[in-house]
Amino acid sequence: MPSFTVYKGSDSGKIVKAETTRPDLKNDDVLVRITASGVCGTDEHYKHADMALGHEGAGVVEDVGPGVTSLKKGDRVGWGYEHDSCGHCEYCLSGREQYCPERKMYGMADTDQGSFASHGVWREAFLFKIPDALTDVEAAPLMCGGATVFNALHATGVKPTDRVGVMGVGGLGHLAIQFASKMGCDVVVLSGTDNKKEEAMKLGAKDFIATKDKKEIDVGRKIDVLVVTTSVMPDWNVILPALAPTAAIIPLTVSEGDFTIPQNPLILGGHTVHGVAVSARAVHRQMLAFAALHNIKPIVMKFPMTADGIEEAMGTLRDGKMRYRGVLVPQ
Repeated sequence: MPSFTVYKGSDSGKIVKAETTRPDLKNDDVLVRITASGVCGTDEHYKHADMALGHEGAGVVEDVGPGVTSLKKGDRVGWGYEHDSCGHCEYCLSGREQYCPERKMYGMADTDQGSFASHGVWREAFLFKIPDALTDVEAAPLMCGGATVFNALHATGVKPTDRVGVMGVGGLGHLAIQFASKMGCDVVVLSGTDNKKEEAMKLGAKDFIATKDKKEIDVGRKIDVLVVTTSVMPDWNVILPALAPTAAIIPLTVSEGDFTIPQNPLILGGHTVHGVAVSARAVHRQMLAFAALHNIKPIVMKFPMTADGIEEAMGTLRDGKMRYRGVLVPQ
């Protein structure tokens, strides 16, 4: 039975080092030695829970169960938010397993292990081979952050002729700019100030609008798809007039609060608001291949995979000083 180190949350919010033991490998179980883990805002939500943290994992296959067919020892793999699904419901059979009623996701299942760890045991069916063009450190943040923004664009059927607005230049936003730009879209970034304008333009934005304290904004050509990655929702009275008729709004902000938006402009503009969960596995694979082909890589800050290192990384993220994805690396 494999035993390994994990880093857990606690009642006080302090990161705790612990050990966990998994059953002997069976069926398509794969033992992965973790070489990098992204630090995501969702991890902050679980730091007060008695569970292993982390869900943006990358590593190397160390051992495989008897039912494994495509992975072998030494392969580089990653995994994200979803670990398992029933495999036989309408959603699983139609490539939408992230909506399976029996899905197993971070924070809700397999809470004895995560990517803030030395190892993990996961189903082969929910592991993804890492392309050679991506290092483990580069691949780890794509397992959730990259998959989330790519799936948002994919789910709304973004076209190369679309003008895509990205609100916020942070962990998700800086990836959304790259993906939308490489898809051929006309990307405009909406951010509070001009502080990140130069970087946003280098990442692929064609235009940049500072929105702080403004009662109205002029974006030129109207926005067809708006990806909201900021930590709080915008003033919709300012944003809605910048949208093209029938625009899609994709709020990616993780919040327990209500989503409120002026009703009449929404209806009269024919806009749609899309709730988008994590990506299906087929889309996840496409995301990794697309990122490798187009040299899309996260901008990262590295921290040691220790209790103190995790505390530092999560503190940096909490203070808004992360540029732009934290990655934990074993020492």
